[in-house]
Amino acid sequence: MRTSCKSKNNLTKIDEMVGLDSVFQVLEYDELRGGKSIDTAFSLSIMKDAHIRLRQVRIFIKDAAVRLESGALQFMKGDITIDSKLGGILGMGKKILSKTLTNETAFKPLYYGTGEIFLEPSFGHYSLIELEDEDIIVDDGLFYACEEGVQVGVAAQKTLSSAFFGKEGLFQTKLSGSGIAVLELPVPESEVIKVKLINETLKIDGNFAILRSGRIEFSVEKSAKTLIGSGTSGEGFLNVFRGTGEVWIIPTSHIYDEIKNMNMRELTNPSGGMNTQQGNES
Repeated sequence: MRTSCKSKNNLTKIDEMVGLDSVFQVLEYDELRGGKSIDTAFSLSIMKDAHIRLRQVRIFIKDAAVRLESGALQFMKGDITIDSKLGGILGMGKKILSKTLTNETAFKPLYYGTGEIFLEPSFGHYSLIELEDEDIIVDDGLFYACEEGVQVGVAAQKTLSSAFFGKEGLFQTKLSGSGIAVLELPVPESEVIKVKLINETLKIDGNFAILRSGRIEFSVEKSAKTLIGSGTSGEGFLNVFRGTGEVWIIPTSHIYDEIKNMNMRELTNPSGGMNTQQGNES
């Protein structure tokens, strides 16, 4: 169930998902009004025009537990206890190994009890998803929070091509089990294309698939049958997803990178070319 409502304190609830003993919400600040200088006011004005909004995840729990990304907590209210036990030497070893393999933080503390939890606000984009006794594989850094029934682990690439040519590394983050999870996306969820496959094949020219169902097989293949054909087609290698399930792709992500790089070039060289006047005068 997803709802949206506006409160009197400059916050709008833009997404909500209700579990058995928990409620996950994504809140959005309508605008930031605390600027105390002209420079800050100018930046805030640009951000408002560009629809850049500050967002925050809020979680309600009732005799339940949630797991958070390390450092994600901002504040909490109620009878809530933090369990950051390492699980002994073996448990600590598994967590450190997971961090080494996936670049995820090693320790994800468990918060249990009854109350309200606010996570750190950011200008990022959040997605609420619900797992039902299933696995999904996501890009490193996407995991943000989840119910206790969702386990955060590691998935190894199953083919040599995906391990060495897929640019995803040898291992990725795997979420498995049942429950609600929060992902921090690089683009708004409205710009995510969720491709459903039924014994089908999806081929992508680029590294912008961020999530796939655990049953989807991932490999990297030549775009044509021969190396010469792949070279002349201009595509080279393609990321290939086969099976039944869902793949999330973010085709707009590289556009933001291009805009950012273009702005950096303009800042460092506003004239669009090298300043040769001094050299000509000399």
